[in-house]
Amino acid sequence: MTTPPFSITARCPASRGPRIVLFVEDGGGDWHARRLREALQARGAQVVTTCLKFCAFDTRLPSGIHIPGFDGDLPDGAFVRSVSTGSLEQITLRLGILHALRESGVRVWNDARVIERCVDKSTATFLFQMAGLPVPLTRAAEGIETARKFAHDQAGRPIVVKPLFGSQGNGVRRIETPDQLPEPSEMGDVYYVQRYLRGNADTRFEDWRLFVSRGRVLAAMARVGQTWITNVHQGAKPHPIETDSEMTNLALEAARVIGADYAGVDLIRDDGGRLMVLEINSNPAWKGLQSVTDVNIAWTLADDFLAALTHKADA
Repeated sequence: MTTPPFSITARCPASRGPRIVLFVEDGGGDWHARRLREALQARGAQVVTTCLKFCAFDTRLPSGIHIPGFDGDLPDGAFVRSVSTGSLEQITLRLGILHALRESGVRVWNDARVIERCVDKSTATFLFQMAGLPVPLTRAAEGIETARKFAHDQAGRPIVVKPLFGSQGNGVRRIETPDQLPEPSEMGDVYYVQRYLRGNADTRFEDWRLFVSRGRVLAAMARVGQTWITNVHQGAKPHPIETDSEMTNLALEAARVIGADYAGVDLIRDDGGRLMVLEINSNPAWKGLQSVTDVNIAWTLADDFLAALTHKADA
C-alpha cells in the first residue's frame, strides 16, 4: 500500500492573501458560515466554501488530497464549521481528511483530534475529570442494565440521559425512574447518563455558554429556558452576562484540556451552588450569543484564525 505524501503543501504567492477552505454543512453553509466567509474575505483571504463529503484521498495527486477548488493543491488553512452527519464510514473518512491536512502542515481550526474529543461526550468528560475540573456525576457504558443501576444508585433523584454524539439539546431526556430509560435501539446501546443537578423545586432553568477563542473568552451569555433544557435551539432565551474569574478560568481550562482553538463551553451550577463544566462544542453556533453581545464574533474569529496562520508561517 502506498502511503500518501503528507509533506507537500502548496503556498500562495506573497502578493495574494492566504487560501482558506471553509468546511460547511452540505448545501452551502448557514448563517454562521456566511458571516465567517465575509469576515475572512474582508481581510484579504481567498475563501473556498465546500463540504468534507466532496473531498477525497487520491494517490494521483502529489498532495494525496483532493479538495474542490484547489486543483490538487492544499490550502494554507482550513476552518471547520461542520463535518456533517453521515454513516460511521463517511464520518471516519471526513475526519481522516482533516487528520491528513494537519499532517500536511495545513493549519486546521479545529482539527480532527479536537472534534473527536468534543463530539464524544464520554471522552470530553473523562479529560475534564483527569484535569481536575468539576463535572457532573456521570457514567458512560454499553447496555441498559448499567444505566438502570446508575439510576437506582441516585436514591430517587432524576438522571439525565444524553445521546453520546448529540448536540443542541436534541434527544436529551430526564428520567425519573429506571423503567423510563429509552430502549437500546434508540441509544445505539450506549448510555451516557448524568445525575440531574437542579433541585426539584427549581423554577428558573439557567446555565451559561462561554465562547472561547485563542485562549480568551470572547463573549458569554446566560441561557434561560422555560424547561430544564436550556439550549437556545430548544427555545431558551439568551441574556447578556459579565463573567467572573471562576467562570472564565473554568471555560479557558476546559478548552485548553481539549486542545480547542475555539469552542463553546457550557457551565452549570448544581443545587449546592458548585460551578461545573457541562459540555464543550468544537463548532459552536453563536447566533443567539451575537444578539446579546457587542463583540462581532465572526470578525474576531477571522482575526484569530488568520493570526494563527501568520504565527505558524513565522515559526
